[in-house]
Amino acid sequence: MPRVYLSPSLQEYNPYINGGTEEEVANLIVDAMEPFLTATGIEFSRNRPEMTLGEAIADSNSGEYDFHLAIHSNAAPESLAGTLKGTDVYYYATSPYGQEMADLIAAEFERIYPYPNEVDTVPTVTLRELRRTEAPSALVEVAYHDNPEDAAWIKQNIPEIAEALSRALAQYFNLPFEETTE
Repeated sequence: MPRVYLSPSLQEYNPYINGGTEEEVANLIVDAMEPFLTATGIEFSRNRPEMTLGEAIADSNSGEYDFHLAIHSNAAPESLAGTLKGTDVYYYATSPYGQEMADLIAAEFERIYPYPNEVDTVPTVTLRELRRTEAPSALVEVAYHDNPEDAAWIKQNIPEIAEALSRALAQYFNLPFEETTE
């Protein structure tokens, strides 16, 4: 049975333009993923809101995980606040497994995000959560929480986002995706 470490954002200081925080909403998404993963046969662990990023990385590295998935939402630089939109899926630039998962997530988001041409995969070597985790990894910025339209889309589509991420994990592990009634 494949094992995944789920790492919802630990950034309680990143406010959504329409209320709440990045940490709260990312945890709601992971909460909604759990029934899908259980039904599909994917074991998982997750970080806890009181952890630091370093502690979450160490927790992930202390287990034998087949993948590390970080779930975030984005914010534009101050000069562009509220103007950017879209989904960015990051992977460590030299990781073929990370790229494979990023591509699967992007394909799933192209199906549900209102502007599929604004869904991108992005190679990087700078994000610590991708650089320091031992398991292959990806980090999804589901949309921009400082953009009113994107922030509303995220909050109104938590079950769909959770399903898309869970479907991508099922595809990555070559497992049939199981619907859930929860």
